[in-house]
Amino acid sequence: MSNNQPGYPALIIILAVAVLAGLSLLPLHEWTGGVVKEFNLLSDVMHDLSVEADSTAPDPDEVFEDIDPELLRAQAEAESGSVKVNPAPAHPSDSTPARHTAAVTTATSPSLANIIVENDTIVPAPKASRVGDLVVIEDYTAGAMGLANLRRTIQSGSFARIALVGDSYIEGDIFAQDLREKLQSAYGGQGVGYVNMHSEFPGFRRSVKQGGSGWKAFSAMKKCDFNYIGLSEQYFISTPQAVSTYQGTKAFAQTGAWSTSRFLFVAPNGATITYRTSGEWISEDVPADAGVQMIKVDGSTTRFDVKTTSSSLVGLGVWLDGDSGIGVDCMSSRGFSGITLSKISRPLCYEMSRCGVDYNLIILEFGINAMSARQRNYSVYSARMVDVINHVRSCYPRADILLMGIGDRGEKRGSEIHSMSTATAMIEAQREAARKAHCLFWDTREAMGGVDAVVEWSRGGYINKDYIHLTHKGGARLADLLFNAISHDLK
Repeated sequence: MSNNQPGYPALIIILAVAVLAGLSLLPLHEWTGGVVKEFNLLSDVMHDLSVEADSTAPDPDEVFEDIDPELLRAQAEAESGSVKVNPAPAHPSDSTPARHTAAVTTATSPSLANIIVENDTIVPAPKASRVGDLVVIEDYTAGAMGLANLRRTIQSGSFARIALVGDSYIEGDIFAQDLREKLQSAYGGQGVGYVNMHSEFPGFRRSVKQGGSGWKAFSAMKKCDFNYIGLSEQYFISTPQAVSTYQGTKAFAQTGAWSTSRFLFVAPNGATITYRTSGEWISEDVPADAGVQMIKVDGSTTRFDVKTTSSSLVGLGVWLDGDSGIGVDCMSSRGFSGITLSKISRPLCYEMSRCGVDYNLIILEFGINAMSARQRNYSVYSARMVDVINHVRSCYPRADILLMGIGDRGEKRGSEIHSMSTATAMIEAQREAARKAHCLFWDTREAMGGVDAVVEWSRGGYINKDYIHLTHKGGARLADLLFNAISHDLK
């Protein structure tokens, strides 16, 4: 048959499609030890929904994030020379300055890029600290204080609260739920801590059954009133028939019941709030007040429901805890890079602390939404994270602060999956931020196995098919690694 005869091009296309179809049926992922990704001809048309997480979870392909627009604005400011600095005064109720106070700096670090990239070639970052096989927490605090605040609180027998603040990497309590269980098993504690007023994916979270309606969500990424933006970076305004319901689960050892329920809110025009723990509804008329108010219910319970008839009540969240041991709050914001934490309201955080929502350790997990395969210099992001750490420290001066490096993230190179080539640069930028802000740092990727850990984690079902986000199984594995590092520091 001549190449010019009718039908020849079509035959070539049909044969090519047939070959690809045959290859798509082969277990390439298994044969190559996870190096070559299996594919499906329909994958560009229809997403594969068979993720390990619950069926109500957002499809990982649909939540793939671009660079945080707030960071893009920050980079533009840096290029134009209009970088702004946030002051970090001590807590007004303290007679002494906050511990580990460091000078805030937003100057970019030209040497940072030289450490990581030379002639467009990635240079290995400094190795993470190890004790045997354990990747330990790196201590850049003034005086090498480590987890002094958390350790002192635990040793005193007082209730210790930890905040895990991050992006979609921990969405749905993934990773946090297992870290909480391990900490509470070792040091005591109950409940899931912070829960928001409404969730778009309530079934995704296994540690609590959440329901409700009638709340309008506001976040730091969108138009909002920053007077109401705290560490969770979100708040909710009620409609005249707003309701939130929370019930314990048996998925984890300490999540079936708790002994203290707190509902924190601002009622600028007053409100009637009705709540129940197990029996009858109890109504309270709360006065108009621009400050934070709280309804606290003591007593062991497996359920907490709250509703209001106000159309202007600002719900800050619900906290379900034990009265001793450790509480772990998971606060995730999809698409965030972390830099908007420099805008959270210091007065609001002080008021919430007086209501019992103070922290002994704040873990910051960010970076996914600040990196790309093309960008190799993250000095602007590093400088902005110094601002963030100092500002968070000023809001919670009694808290130790731990910055987590990014977990291993994959990218496709030809037919193979490897660690994103710029991941090393991001990790060192985060480590540099920890050094300059004098806080703690944990090299997450090194703990996972280092360069190309994503291959093994994907093969074992620990990472979703986007090669970024953890499965519930992966969250449990990573939680074990961080728990071991925290326990080592607390000895």
